[in-house]
Amino acid sequence: MSNISTLAQVVVENSSSTVNLFFMHLTAALIYSILGIVILLITLYLMVRFAPFDVHKEMEEDQNTAVGIVMGSVLLGIAIIIAAAIVG
Repeated sequence: MSNISTLAQVVVENSSSTVNLFFMHLTAALIYSILGIVILLITLYLMVRFAPFDVHKEMEEDQNTAVGIVMGSVLLGIAIIIAAAIVG
């Protein structure tokens, strides 16, 4: 009978530590996701702020597809760098 209670204690202790580990990893993932989104938005703001032309006018009014492709490429590159930094 003592073997069964010892086994039950081990299972309960392992499940408790597994749940704690899960929530620890979930919290870290949420923090890194929010941090990555903030960095991406800062990058977008800096691109629009320091562009030598009005990005809104070029993309919306002049229908300049090249500006959209360049901005999307830069944001995709920054997103890949952020993802690689998070993964380690």
